[in-house]
Amino acid sequence: MSDSTPNTFPPISVEPAKRTKARDSLFLVAGLRIDGRPGTLQVRVRNLSPGGLMAEYPHPVEIGCALEIELRGIGKVLGQVAWTAAGRIGIAFDNPIDPLQARKPVVSDKAPAKDKPIKPMF
Repeated sequence: MSDSTPNTFPPISVEPAKRTKARDSLFLVAGLRIDGRPGTLQVRVRNLSPGGLMAEYPHPVEIGCALEIELRGIGKVLGQVAWTAAGRIGIAFDNPIDPLQARKPVVSDKAPAKDKPIKPMF
């Protein structure tokens, strides 16, 4: 017996996922400035890749809005809002970054002066 009912299931997509770079999970505080809004807000970055990041952001913002985010070890990066969800924001960078730079320890140009060892007095 042949079934004459049409297939109602959507076709399975064989296209590769939009995200082509691996994300690096981390916890990093960064300064975020959104065009048209006053001041810089500190946000918690939860994952980072060469093309963008996901951060905790408690305020509503429009997709496509231009912004600047300052990342430790990298500096100021220009981008735009790619997506929003409850308490989170996705940022797409205008130019790729090296996410490993954000993981490098931050050191001062001047190393602390070493104290002269104290000679024991026996």
